[in-house]
Amino acid sequence: MQIILADNQAIYRSGLMRVLKAEIGIEIVVQCSKLTQLQKAVSSWRGSIVIFPSSFTFEIPSLLDMVERSGSRAVMILESEFVLDATLAARLHGVLLRSVAEPQLLDCLYRVAEGGRYLQRALVQTMVAPDQQASEALKRLSERELQIVALICEGLRNKEIARRLSTKEQSIKNYLRSIYSKVQVCDRLELAIFAMHHKALAEMVQNVRLEMERTA
Repeated sequence: MQIILADNQAIYRSGLMRVLKAEIGIEIVVQCSKLTQLQKAVSSWRGSIVIFPSSFTFEIPSLLDMVERSGSRAVMILESEFVLDATLAARLHGVLLRSVAEPQLLDCLYRVAEGGRYLQRALVQTMVAPDQQASEALKRLSERELQIVALICEGLRNKEIARRLSTKEQSIKNYLRSIYSKVQVCDRLELAIFAMHHKALAEMVQNVRLEMERTA
């Protein structure tokens, strides 16, 4: 797994490098402190996982264009004050908080390398638009499906969800296909972002999570 690591904070970048260099199978092919360096690296190192901060705000869409053309995957380090909208999030393969712990960082990178997507529970914008989509989704989703959405928002994998709900992993996969169809999303990252963006669904998911914790 080859990594292009970009961040404008030298201390933070050094910390990530120490973690990643200690992991067998991960190679940091280049590190960048500036957007211009990152753009050059993305063009040169195709098929990489590109880690970059949301502080590169104004150039993110064009940067993602370059990442996609190079056959690479994008992982954003989300600053606390940055508002991540759904259009941008849909183009990312991973979203992490700057305070990400080592296990979450590595879990994200391995999932992304395998072709998956990863969303750490993050500060995501609540949509101002009416919650009609979420209201319709709530009408279609069963209680068990809402439990699965809540656990997806916690960042759990299918096997972990199956263990929590005392069922089989294949059953979770079947449920997810139904959920994706009902909510009209493509994968678990879009599902988590959709749930966090829509107040009605976000509140229901939170209530379901609390009830699951109470009865655990």
